Amino acid sequence: MKKKLAAIALMTVMSVACLTGCGSKDESGKTFTVGFDAEYPPYGYMDDNGDYTGFDLELAQAVCEMEGWELVKQPIDWDSKDMELDSGSIDCIWNGFTINGREDDYEWSQAYADNSQVMVVSESAGINSLADLAGKTVGVQAASAALQVLEEDQAELSATFGALQEFADYNSAFVELQAGSVDAVAMDIGVANYQLKSRGEGFKILDEALNSEQYGVGFKKGNTKLRDTVDKDITKLAEDGTIAKLAEKYDITDLICIGK
Repeated sequence: MKKKLAAIALMTVMSVACLTGCGSKDESGKTFTVGFDAEYPPYGYMDDNGDYTGFDLELAQAVCEMEGWELVKQPIDWDSKDMELDSGSIDCIWNGFTINGREDDYEWSQAYADNSQVMVVSESAGINSLADLAGKTVGVQAASAALQVLEEDQAELSATFGALQEFADYNSAFVELQAGSVDAVAMDIGVANYQLKSRGEGFKILDEALNSEQYGVGFKKGNTKLRDTVDKDITKLAEDGTIAKLAEKYDITDLICIGK
């Protein structure tokens, strides 16, 4: 009887092992969850087919293919990005993420793209310089690098505004710019170029930039192992021309700094 019970127990263990082992990825596979702003083209956004895409997401996919990982694209509220990262809901923040001013807050990859914060205005608004924004309503994304610049390095400029209005995403800000509810929107140059190209005529970027900065991939403090792996792969993808091809596809070739 004891032998019979032992045999049944062994068969049960083997069945469970098969269910858990045979139905899961092999040991070399893992998921890599990227947190991104789903309304931040050309770096991360939803295309016309309802799929998440963009320069950063395709670059993350290329890293996953090198490592044998499965990419999980996790859209997040940008102002909740730190909570998502600290809780472990995402492995990194990868979506036009500014290094400057945040150097000590994350484990950073190397910089791969240059960026600047600019002002977008209606061509018919009669606004031709930053000085012309005095008394005007300016829109900006909440918890963004542009907001940080306006609150810190360009605090004197923003003090001249009639109001500084925060939005959850730049698509919402642009809708208000089109409606005339705001007079200008402060945003990243890459996003501004995409918005102007996709929306057609009627808007322009002021010649004076608010600042210059660089993009990187941000990981939770202490997670140097994952950071180093991704950073190594980014270097290889720059060397083999993958990054250059993606930059051409998304029309940001002039902004790429890695490999130069």
